[in-house]
Amino acid sequence: MSLRILGFILAAILLAGYRVIKPRVPSPTVPERWNLSTLFLGSALTLFAELALIRWVATEIRVFAYVKNLALLLCFLGFGLGCALARQRPRWQTAVTALVGLMVVVRLPFRGAQNMENLSQYLGAAQDIEIWATRSVHDTSGFLLATIITTILLLLITYIFIPIGQIVSRQLELAPRTLHGYSWNLAGSLAGILAFFAVSWLALPPAVWFTMVLGGMALLQSNRSDAIRLGAAIFPVVFLLFDPATPQHFNLWTPYQQIEVEDKNFPDGQLMGTQIRVNHTGYQTIVNLSPDFLARHPQLLHEAPSETPYNLPFRFAVPNPSVLIVGSGTGNDVAGALRNHARAVDAVEIDPKILDLGRHRHPEHPYDDPRVSAHLTDARAFMKRTSSRYDLILFGLLDSHTQLSDYANMRLDNFVYTEESFREARALLAPNGVMFIKFQINHSFVGRRLAEMLTRTFGKAPAVFHAPSSYTADATCFAISPSGQVEDRLAADPGLQQFVANRQPAFLSLPAVAVTTDDWPYLYHQGHWIPSIFYLLSVLVILLAAVFYFQIPEARRRVPSLFFFSMGAGFLLLETQVVSRLALYFGTTWQVNGIVIAAILSALLLANFVIEKQANPWPRSWTLIGILAGIACAYLVPLDRIPGSAALVGTIAAGVFAIPLFFAGLLFASEFRAADSPAAALGANMLGAVVGGLLENLSLILGMKALLLVAALLYSMAALGFRGLPSASPSPPSRPS
Repeated sequence: MSLRILGFILAAILLAGYRVIKPRVPSPTVPERWNLSTLFLGSALTLFAELALIRWVATEIRVFAYVKNLALLLCFLGFGLGCALARQRPRWQTAVTALVGLMVVVRLPFRGAQNMENLSQYLGAAQDIEIWATRSVHDTSGFLLATIITTILLLLITYIFIPIGQIVSRQLELAPRTLHGYSWNLAGSLAGILAFFAVSWLALPPAVWFTMVLGGMALLQSNRSDAIRLGAAIFPVVFLLFDPATPQHFNLWTPYQQIEVEDKNFPDGQLMGTQIRVNHTGYQTIVNLSPDFLARHPQLLHEAPSETPYNLPFRFAVPNPSVLIVGSGTGNDVAGALRNHARAVDAVEIDPKILDLGRHRHPEHPYDDPRVSAHLTDARAFMKRTSSRYDLILFGLLDSHTQLSDYANMRLDNFVYTEESFREARALLAPNGVMFIKFQINHSFVGRRLAEMLTRTFGKAPAVFHAPSSYTADATCFAISPSGQVEDRLAADPGLQQFVANRQPAFLSLPAVAVTTDDWPYLYHQGHWIPSIFYLLSVLVILLAAVFYFQIPEARRRVPSLFFFSMGAGFLLLETQVVSRLALYFGTTWQVNGIVIAAILSALLLANFVIEKQANPWPRSWTLIGILAGIACAYLVPLDRIPGSAALVGTIAAGVFAIPLFFAGLLFASEFRAADSPAAALGANMLGAVVGGLLENLSLILGMKALLLVAALLYSMAALGFRGLPSASPSPPSRPS
C-alpha cells in the first residue's frame, strides 16, 4: 500500500470520525477575554494560510495559476464571512474538514492528478487566452462536471478561513482600544508574510506549510481536547502531500514553483537527458549536444546538429560573440554558446533551484566555464542595470505559466515580452548585434504579436521560422538585427536561407493583433477583453458570496458599511498597482514581492501610530483629498520618462505610490477606531476586497494604469459612506479586557 493511499484512508477516517471524537463538554461559544497572543497568532495564520493555499492550489490545478487572484478572493471571502459571525462559536471543525477534504479531492491516490488535469482542460479550452498544455475541448457534459468540481473547490477554500476571521474579528471587538488591536492585527499579518517567505527561501514543501497551518489552528484552541483533535489532521495531510523521491526522480519547491526532476536513460542505463517539469507540465530537458556524446549516440538527432534550437542562434551572429542569455535555465543555451566559441556569456535566470540544477546536473557543465557569468535575477531588471553591449541577445524558452505575485494577476514573464522591453534589449546590442527569440507558440496570436512587436521596435520584419528537434525542445524562432547582420548571414549561407524559407509559420499571414506594453503586459491574452473563463469564475465567486452572506442572520438586518466596503475594494486595486509597478523597476523576483508587501503593511502600521498619537482627529475631507491627490500623482507622473537608473526611478515610484497608501491607512485607522462594531467593519472591508479583486480584471480591457481611476472612484464612493459613520473620536471608550 502506497503512502498516498494510506493518507487517503486516514483522511477519510478523520472526516468520518469528527463527530465521534468531539469533546462531551462543549467549548465556550465565543472568546470573552482580550488576548493579544490570540490576535497576533490568528492574524499571522491568516496571511500564512492565504499564501500557502494560493500557491498550492495554483500548482496542483493549472487553470488556477492563470486566474491567480481567484484563490485570494476566496480567502478574503471566507475571512469576511468569519468577521460577520464573530459572536458565534468559531467553526474550527468545519475549517479543518474543508482543508483535509480539499487535499483529498485534489490528491486522490488513484486519479487525483488526472482529474485536476481534465478540469484545467475543460475550463481552459477557450482560444482567447493561452493556458499551458490545454487544447480545444468541445464536451458540454465534461465542462459542466468541471464547473461543479470547481464550485466544490471554491467552497472548501472559503470554509477554511471562516473561523480565522471569527477569532481575529472577535479579538478586535474585545481589544481595550480598537486601533491598538488593529495595529497588532497588522503586525501579525506582517509576521505571517515573513514566515511564508522564510519557508519559500528554504524551499520547504507543502507538507511543512500545512503542518504549520494546522499547528497554528491547534494553538488557537481554548482547551487541550480541541487542540489534539485539530492537530491530528496533520497526519493525513502529510501523507496526502508526500511525494516519494529517489536520486533520479524527485520534487523541489522553489520560491516560484514546483519542479519535478526525472532522469531519462538509454536501454543500457546511460543517461540520455534530465526532464524538468514545472507545476506538473513539461518545461525543459537538460540535454547533451556535445560532439562526443552525439557521436556515441547518432540515433538521437534526425536533424543536423547545427539545426537544433540551441545551435541555430549562433549561425546568425558574428564569430566569437559576446552573448546575453535571458532565461538561461539549466544551461542548454549556455552550453550552446560555449560550443559556438562565445568569448563571454552573461546568463540570467530567476529561479535559484533551476540554476542549481544546471550547475550540478548538466553533462556539459556550462556554468563552470570561466567565460560564463551567472546572474540570479529577473531578465528585465538585468537589462535595465547592465551597461554591457552584446553581439547576441538570446531570449531562451522562458515562457512561463508561473504567477508573478499572489497580489497581481500576471505571470513571471509578462514584463519581458513588451515593446518597452524589446527597446531596452535593442539598446544593448553591439553595431552588428542580433536579437534572437525562441518561443513555444501554442496559439497563433502570440506568435503574430511577437513578430509585430519586433517589427515596430526595429522598423523591419524579423526572420521567423520553426525549428523542430527530435531530441531537444521545438521552438519558433525570431531573428532580427538593427543592421543588416541577419540578412547578410542568410545571403552568405544558402543552407540556412533554405532552412528558414521552408519553415515559415502560418501566423505571419494573420491580421495584426494588439501588442503588449508595460501598461498592458498580457502576452497570453488575445486582445483587450476579459476571457470567458474569467467571467465564469467571477460569477461563481459572486454567487458564493451572495449565498453565504444571506445565510448570516445579521445580514437581513444590517447592510455592510459602504465606507469600509469601498475602502477595501480601493485598497486592493492600489496594492495591485504597487506590486506590479515596483516589480517593473526592481524585478519580478520573490524577494521584491515580499519586500513590497511587507512595506505596504509597515505603511499601514505607521498610519495607525500617527492616528493613535493625534490629540485631534484629522478632518475626513482632508484625508480623502490626500488619497485622491496621491492617486492623481501616481496616474499623471510620467515615470517612464524620468532619467536615471532603474533603482532611482523605482524609488521615485515607491514614493509616489506611498502617498495614497499612507493617506488611505490614515482614513481607515481613524474611522476603524470609532467603529461601533470592529468585526462588522472588518468584514465589510474584506468583502470589498473581493469586489476589488474582481475589478482588477478591468486591466485586461483598459490597461493597468486605468485601475488607478477605478480606485479613485471607489474612494469617492467611500466618502458617500461617511454619513452612516459615527464621528471619529481621539479617545474612544475602552472595552473590558
